[in-house]
Amino acid sequence: MMNLKHASCRQTLHQSPATPVVFIVDGDASVRQALESLIRSSGWEPRSAGSADEFLAQERTLRPSCLLVELELPGSSGLDLQKLVADRTDMPIIFMSTRADIQATVQAMKGGAFEFLVKPVLSEVVLDAIRGALERSEAALRQLVQVHALQERYESLSRREREVMGLLVRGRLNKQVGGELGISEITVKAHRGKMMRKMRASSFAELVTMAARLRGGADIAIPMPS
Repeated sequence: MMNLKHASCRQTLHQSPATPVVFIVDGDASVRQALESLIRSSGWEPRSAGSADEFLAQERTLRPSCLLVELELPGSSGLDLQKLVADRTDMPIIFMSTRADIQATVQAMKGGAFEFLVKPVLSEVVLDAIRGALERSEAALRQLVQVHALQERYESLSRREREVMGLLVRGRLNKQVGGELGISEITVKAHRGKMMRKMRASSFAELVTMAARLRGGADIAIPMPS
């Protein structure tokens, strides 16, 4: 059974309007119950599951969240689950285990785990790990919101405006853009002005930064002719 000594919680996490969610995946019901009580008393919402499959069946949340997962689970292991949720960058993973398995620890950390805790663990250690993970989750969600807003602006561009943007951020001059697209330099300037307004870019440097963030967002491929 997990040793959770209920210490006073020094709340350092900035509370957002939506209560953060802490997912717990552990095959031991007593561990889940102890963690649920600790997490709830700290002002967060616990959601627990006894296996990887049970967790994956739960609805995904867009609130700040993190995942506390036991390394050894019935069925798919904690490491297997980590691979299955690798795309959920807004949900940092904290591993727990009753044994200090160096190989598994290294594999988990290489896979992007936020922390690896060895049971029994003090409640304050768990809370500190959760606070840090939720702070990272909030930052990741802010990033996702910002990229989504940029994607919406990009999608409002016409096909020609996207082509102009793609060439400009590759360092082409207006005259070169016109030559590659078969349009006049005056027309390029007109498309460039409309594109800058739609993207809400106050400078060309800001536009380049936006393009880089959009490419990092994965959902949109900005035309980048060679």
